[in-house]
Amino acid sequence: MSVSVSTARGAPNCFEDCAPPALANMTAAALYELAVSRGEGMIAKGGPLVVRTGEHTGRSAQDKFIVRHPEVESKIWWDANKSMTPDQFDRLHKDMLAYAGERELLSQDLRGGADPDYSINVRVFTDYAWHGLFIQHLLVRPPMEERGKTPDFTIVDLPGFEADPAVHGCRTKTVIAVDFVRRLILIGGTSYAGEMKKSVFTILNFLLPEQHVMPMHCSVNVGEDDDAAIFFGLSGTGKTTLSADPKRMLIGDDEHGWCPNGLFNFEGGCYAKMIRLSPSAEPEIYATTKRFGTVLENVVMDPATRELDLDDASLAENSRGAYPIDYIPNASTDGRAGQPKNIIMLTCDAFGVMPPIAKLTPEQAMYMFLSGYTAKVAGTEKGLGNDPEATFSTCFGAPFMPRHPSEYGALLGTLIDKHGVDCWLVNTGWTGGPHGVGIRMPIKETRALLSAALDGSLNNAPMKKDPLFGFMVPEHVEGVDDRILTPRNTWSDPSAYDAQATKLAGMFVENFKVYEAHVSDAVRAAAPKIG
Repeated sequence: MSVSVSTARGAPNCFEDCAPPALANMTAAALYELAVSRGEGMIAKGGPLVVRTGEHTGRSAQDKFIVRHPEVESKIWWDANKSMTPDQFDRLHKDMLAYAGERELLSQDLRGGADPDYSINVRVFTDYAWHGLFIQHLLVRPPMEERGKTPDFTIVDLPGFEADPAVHGCRTKTVIAVDFVRRLILIGGTSYAGEMKKSVFTILNFLLPEQHVMPMHCSVNVGEDDDAAIFFGLSGTGKTTLSADPKRMLIGDDEHGWCPNGLFNFEGGCYAKMIRLSPSAEPEIYATTKRFGTVLENVVMDPATRELDLDDASLAENSRGAYPIDYIPNASTDGRAGQPKNIIMLTCDAFGVMPPIAKLTPEQAMYMFLSGYTAKVAGTEKGLGNDPEATFSTCFGAPFMPRHPSEYGALLGTLIDKHGVDCWLVNTGWTGGPHGVGIRMPIKETRALLSAALDGSLNNAPMKKDPLFGFMVPEHVEGVDDRILTPRNTWSDPSAYDAQATKLAGMFVENFKVYEAHVSDAVRAAAPKIG
């Protein structure tokens, strides 16, 4: 893919022009050896590398900045993206170079995107060996003979570097600075390795819409009949778990593009949540915790026996595992699929209002996509109280969207219409009441409903219209308890359900006000009907 931004100001866009020599493209075994010798991690029973990320156990969304060049000024959604001046970025670049000059760097030549028509070459520098292994897993790994080419973008990841807000124009000592013109991303002050992969996602989210390609925060799998399915969802909604289906081939678990050629994975690996991972419900993912090569972040391990305790959240609720996608037995070898037949929008509804599955019109799908609804519960993040908290992250990935959401929404609507895609809403959250009263939606029921949607049989099920949200809810599905299909029937007090549903619908309407001017009358009409 031709990169549609130009290098500005005559400055080098690649870190290696000034940085010290790096250990280039080391193998996984060599990176293991280096990480252990440096004391960066320990090897657990079965072979995974166990590491800790310290105070940063997740992304630092508030510390991410885009450099405000005239060339990109009008293309960025500044309401949701923080800016940094070119001069501030230059000072940050200079100071990170000085820091790197005293350390032994590693580099990896990798690719973002499995479709060669729309991929970018990325060179990643880091001074942590385990970060080098992580990003080797998470991006597409070209053959060794193809590495060493001039990269389209360079990422510099120095966890030990501490930024200075007064000098670098950032918020704290942690910084993720993205310069689309110089094609350089600087990451400092955080050991959370996921910042690297999300930087590549941000780049592709910026570049691809100009190619009329839809970048998506989603997982993808495909059945024997080439019936590809897209799973949109925020963290904790089941995107990785539900796409890892032994009856379907996994294309990828987190980031994809939708282009004229079909669907393609942006990545070459998976980054799965490990906390309370079930060997019976998620056997394919669980098996990766016993393999050499897997990187386990903030997973508790007995230092003597090297046994893992996946149920222990004392280090982080967001414990993670990074591994090559071919560790999943039925994963695609090329990361590509044809045009999708189904779109699944996942929500973890802690209010207990949403049905386990509902059929969406294209307009309702666009409304839900721009809303990006899920809910958080106490214990998952600092500052959350006892009640569920609604979360609306537009496009199911607001922190990674440089452009205005309406651009992505319009692209999605065009593609749904062009390819006649069926759209579904799936609730993996609570039923029978809100969190603390009801129960979590049984994964067995969710999988049965998904199977019926993906094989087409759910299109023939009897359905009724939800009076508030307007989507169609099945009344009977073979192998599923009819009662669970209608959330109101699972509550002991139906009037309490009505009040909760009205409350949530009001949140949808209030949240969507900022998008109303950017969508059609038909999409606006897909809003919940209150009163």
